[in-house]
Amino acid sequence: MQDKIDQLRSQTIAPQALFIGGAWQPAEDAATLDVISPIDGQRLTTIADAGPRDIDRAVQAARSAFERSAWSRAAPAERKKVLLKIADLIEKNALEFAVLGVRDNGTEISMALKAEPGSAAGTFRYYAEAIDKVYGEIAPTADNILGLVHRAPVGVVGAIVPWNFPMMIGAWKIAPALAAGNSVVLKPAEGASLTLLKLAALCAEAGLPDGVLNVVTGRGAVTGEAIGLHMDIDVLAFTGSGPVGRRLLEYSARSNLKRVYLELGGKSPNIVFADAPDLDQAAKVSAYGIFRNSGQVCVAGSRLLVERSIHEEFSKKVTEIAAAMKVGDPLQATTEAGAISSEIQLEKNLGHAAQALAEGAVLRTGGKRILQDTGGFYMRPTVFDVTPDMTLAREEVFGPILSIIPFETEQEALGIANATEYGLASAVWTADLSRAHRMVRGIQAGVVHVNTYGGADNTVPLGGVKQSGNGHDKSLHALDKYVNLKTAWIQL
Repeated sequence: MQDKIDQLRSQTIAPQALFIGGAWQPAEDAATLDVISPIDGQRLTTIADAGPRDIDRAVQAARSAFERSAWSRAAPAERKKVLLKIADLIEKNALEFAVLGVRDNGTEISMALKAEPGSAAGTFRYYAEAIDKVYGEIAPTADNILGLVHRAPVGVVGAIVPWNFPMMIGAWKIAPALAAGNSVVLKPAEGASLTLLKLAALCAEAGLPDGVLNVVTGRGAVTGEAIGLHMDIDVLAFTGSGPVGRRLLEYSARSNLKRVYLELGGKSPNIVFADAPDLDQAAKVSAYGIFRNSGQVCVAGSRLLVERSIHEEFSKKVTEIAAAMKVGDPLQATTEAGAISSEIQLEKNLGHAAQALAEGAVLRTGGKRILQDTGGFYMRPTVFDVTPDMTLAREEVFGPILSIIPFETEQEALGIANATEYGLASAVWTADLSRAHRMVRGIQAGVVHVNTYGGADNTVPLGGVKQSGNGHDKSLHALDKYVNLKTAWIQL
């Protein structure tokens, strides 16, 4: 496989246009953005830099497609056929998707294959198989009344997705929205647009009608704002940062009060008790739970809470794993942690490390940029001992930096775990089933892993509480975001 990867990595990538109404189009003012690969800091290609008029064209195409009804009123079984074809085409082109994505955002190829095309294909297949099995309701009314509850597509869905896993997260938005009969205007992150543009072409090849999926690239401050403010987008789904999520809520209030669903990241606690079934396995999983994709994972276990009786022993295990991880060229199959997505993000991560040292955190390993001679953006996995009040223990870093915090009791662990504005993911390691259930109830998070970290599939929802957002991706619950409930009250 490495030979094929090496062939694909050298392919020239043509300048990329917008995909609107089933056709490739430049931005109206012909503006473009350079795509810089984090692997070596070199320019890969350009993408179109869409403005408000381009967004308007995309929304008009989406609305026209919705009203033409070729997709929105197609039988669920017909939509199912197209979505299954999309999944098949993604799988057929999986390696091409994975290599293209790695060149764009730096994720290690071993993870990218599974998390990007692998996950996206599974997501399209899941909603394809689900949509003809989701029914409306009949209400329990009087004998002379028939109450029906219909599930109607909302219309035009706007979706804005981040750069860390664009295909995976993009599929979480696109697949259920399309399955429910909606049209979609998708904006990828300007730092990782290439795979979603390729996906648009495959969707058209699979038979998705023109205008049902539109992909518009550009800067968040311009393109994303135009989506947020558009009067003819009915629902907006977003994964990204808290400050941007707040702006999108403001845009909704200033425009048509579109529903806005937000997944805004986290500062997830990973809690290890002394009775964890296998401390070596817990250490390995905990290390990869923060350092995979160089920590650029919304559910990353960035706070490691360790019972004091095993604190030093366990911290050494995790530190040794971090120090030994192979960081480097993400298109080498043996690489365990790839590149930071951009030079700007790398500088932010180094700034967090410097601030931690200034606040008195103890550095166990890492904390520095490496491989500068490649021109790429790489950072050694970093482990700090911190106290709960330090900035590093409270603010999301989105980089390969782990904070370790000791605790004495179960209640203290819960208090530290919940002492953050976020509530996305978490984990508990214990052999005590009663304690596991108590912690699941007590931790304020949308996901609680027990004796593992990560790996949940499409059968269960992903969503946060507190300032990690609202609504859910994955599972049948995701469909709720993209339908309106319509009551029919019929006198018999």
